[in-house]
Amino acid sequence: MTTVDLSKHGLHAAHVLRNADPAVLVEQAIRRGEGELSSTGALIARSGAKTGRSPKDKRVVRAPGSENDVWWGSVNIAIDDPTFVINRQRAVDFLNTRDQIYVVDGFAGWADGYRIKVRVVCLNAYHALFMHNMLIRPTAEQLATFGDPDYVIYNAGLLPADPHSSGTGSPTAVSLCFERRELVILGTQYAGEMKKGVFTIMNYLMPKQDVLSMHCSANEGPDSDVSLFFGLSGTGKTTLSADPRRMLIGDDEHCWTDDGVFNIEGGCYAKAIDLTEEREPEIFRAIRYGSVLENVVYDPSSRVVDYTDSSITENTRCSYPIEYIPNAKIPCVGGQPKNVIFLTCDAFGVLPPVSRLTPEQAMYHFISGYTAKVAGTEMGVTEPEATFSACFGAAFMVWHPAKYAELLAERIEKSGARAWLVNTGWSGGAYGTGARMSLRHTRAIIDAIHDGSLENVEFVTDQRFGFGVPTSCPNVPAEILTPRNTWANGDAYEQTAKKLADLFHKNFEKYAEVAGAKIRGAGPQI
Repeated sequence: MTTVDLSKHGLHAAHVLRNADPAVLVEQAIRRGEGELSSTGALIARSGAKTGRSPKDKRVVRAPGSENDVWWGSVNIAIDDPTFVINRQRAVDFLNTRDQIYVVDGFAGWADGYRIKVRVVCLNAYHALFMHNMLIRPTAEQLATFGDPDYVIYNAGLLPADPHSSGTGSPTAVSLCFERRELVILGTQYAGEMKKGVFTIMNYLMPKQDVLSMHCSANEGPDSDVSLFFGLSGTGKTTLSADPRRMLIGDDEHCWTDDGVFNIEGGCYAKAIDLTEEREPEIFRAIRYGSVLENVVYDPSSRVVDYTDSSITENTRCSYPIEYIPNAKIPCVGGQPKNVIFLTCDAFGVLPPVSRLTPEQAMYHFISGYTAKVAGTEMGVTEPEATFSACFGAAFMVWHPAKYAELLAERIEKSGARAWLVNTGWSGGAYGTGARMSLRHTRAIIDAIHDGSLENVEFVTDQRFGFGVPTSCPNVPAEILTPRNTWANGDAYEQTAKKLADLFHKNFEKYAEVAGAKIRGAGPQI
């Protein structure tokens, strides 16, 4: 631990623990009642009433320096600077009531020239350990010369925001100001708000340098071939990128430059629901001393975690340093991607297990960012429900999605990367009738993409969606590759496919003006 002067931030706590070792943070978290150890040594913590992010409570300060860059609307909701200052002062005042606070100084971005310095100030040892895992950890020398941070996160999430002055009308407020270079968190203890706050900052800064920031995982094969895996939560980004035969660059947040790709983070944040050692051995074994398990159910005597229990939340998570994955690539950088893979969990059972995309189709599906919720995962969802999130991460995008799509198009053109759409959802019918795609078959598809064997098979054009569908794939039953053939009722398939195509078109209407005729024409036929 090293000392740090926080007076420039208005903070005057008597005791400040800066970049404390995990052993110290675990010990203090247990002593302070923030968590307990699991049977494998991970810290088990609860995030309180909020077990996920609060996107409706996120606000961005509208100010002259950045307002022309920001995609204002339901994702980036504006507040004025005086409102931000009220939230900031509320957080600082509360932090100053504490005898002890925690500071984590670290980096975002592994590549020289793009890295930023981030300072996190928080109340809980559990939050400090979480960000110790998720930021890139400085060496002792780097910490000694860290200097002033580029951005500061004030996490006073134990204190509710004032609904009358927060700018949200809610006791939760996540407020970001690019001019002040600060993020303030009130009314939520969910640790993921800090992680995604850093990602949002990078999503603003990187396009200014002609760099594509991406909500994706990345890995690298033995021939230095890099693959990117885009997808919303639950589609398989973390699972499929953790491949023992390939080096893991990162599981969630990356940037793509003229030199290649780099990870933004120093750790991974894996979903833990239904986790098993057999299906995901690398992730399962990473849950050990130094890791943080959030909102899981466990036996109070044995401390064995029941990963199948979703009674607290479906969104159970584990954060761990990336080096806990044995084949992690350190530093977390790679060359130009060879394959860009869009993952979707299609609960309608319409999309093929794998499709080859043209560059225009890649742009269309990137802007669309499709996946589907299934019945039972949320209150009121009784049948598959389409979800579209631009760039597979609209909640964290700052610029208009077209900005990121244009950058992706440029990168694909320069690198010659091949684009694929992989469905990890349902086959043989929609959710409730069909069956979930086998992870074994999905891994075989990814293997065929990586070794090039999928390039050498016959493809047919899907008449409604237009993309190329392989008629065979090594180690995958040929009968599941064409969705219509897996449905018992062909008419039911056609009706459902038309419904999904209509949903694509309706969603894309808001991007049609800026997308261009070629990209608009790359969507499904109705």
